Amino acid sequence: MFCGQLISSDIPMQGLHDPVGVVLHQMEEMKLRQLPVSDEDRFLGLISEDDLQDEEDDTRLDKVQDYLIKSFVKATDYFLVGVKLSHVMELDIVPVLNEKNELEGVITRDSLFRELARMTGSEEYGSLVVLEMEKMAYSLGEINRLVESNDAVITQLNTWADSNTHILTVVLRINKEEISDVVATFQRHDYTVRYYMGEELFRNELQSNLDHLMNYLNI
Repeated sequence: MFCGQLISSDIPMQGLHDPVGVVLHQMEEMKLRQLPVSDEDRFLGLISEDDLQDEEDDTRLDKVQDYLIKSFVKATDYFLVGVKLSHVMELDIVPVLNEKNELEGVITRDSLFRELARMTGSEEYGSLVVLEMEKMAYSLGEINRLVESNDAVITQLNTWADSNTHILTVVLRINKEEISDVVATFQRHDYTVRYYMGEELFRNELQSNLDHLMNYLNI
């Protein structure tokens, strides 16, 4: 999914002659901390709520142009570029420019989050397995082979590394919900299974509760 495909048409453009009081009211109504500012359809930047709080209500935006945030993405950028910009700059909206550097519109943070959830397969059928390992021990081929040996398929895979410990976290989305065989296979090959979610997790909780009950009865 590209940034140009996620544009929202519901965010109003602010003009240089708009007073601060009106702009702050717009932000409050839309529950946004930034709004785009233009001059004769030319995008100038984003104005932030924090930068307007100490201004008089009748101050026009052309008097506070130095506060404008110039960050943007291109319509042809992959949506993860927008996710990164929103996170790094703490933006509620991300401006999208075309190849002529004209504003196409903006992407809301909610739209980026929904697309991120879709990309990671959070709404898909299946289960989740989280592994931890040393970065040097990571082998995509071996992990895939172990999963496929249990008649399962990896539908999503994401990784990130802890810069302090150099431990790599590998998150697997697998296309079936009963994963006792997959978990057992990883453990048998000395993988650290940090977390798993599926039918097996539910069964383990039932078994744990039963074990506690039996231990209580035997006291």
